Amino acid sequence: MQHRIIENMNTIHVVAAIIRDQDRIFATQRGYGDWKDYWEFPGGKIEASETAEDALRREIREELDTDITVGEKLASIEYDYPAFHLSMECFMAEVQQGELVLKEHEAARWLGKNELDSLNWLPADMIIIELLKQKLS
Repeated sequence: MQHRIIENMNTIHVVAAIIRDQDRIFATQRGYGDWKDYWEFPGGKIEASETAEDALRREIREELDTDITVGEKLASIEYDYPAFHLSMECFMAEVQQGELVLKEHEAARWLGKNELDSLNWLPADMIIIELLKQKLS
């Protein structure tokens, strides 16, 4: 009988905003860490006392100096990175007030549906790209 040791992977709970302006989607490029230069949807960790929607509004205010309206939940993504398990709740969102100011990211772009595949996305965010392509059809 063979036995396997299963590592207890640390789970990180995050939220992501798919910020939409008509038929365009907002993408940000990471400027730090192991995944520097990869593209992602902005967001961040959910704190213990927060709902996912509250965390998303706070993170976008902190990262992009903007207030957003959080819309429908697009998906919950579960993804195993080498060092941790990511549990990500993804919401459609729109800018409510303010300009999108990059405080933590290296770059940002507004992308049309046909441009979504043009960036080097984080692996978990690639799952969102596939869902978005269907949604924007």
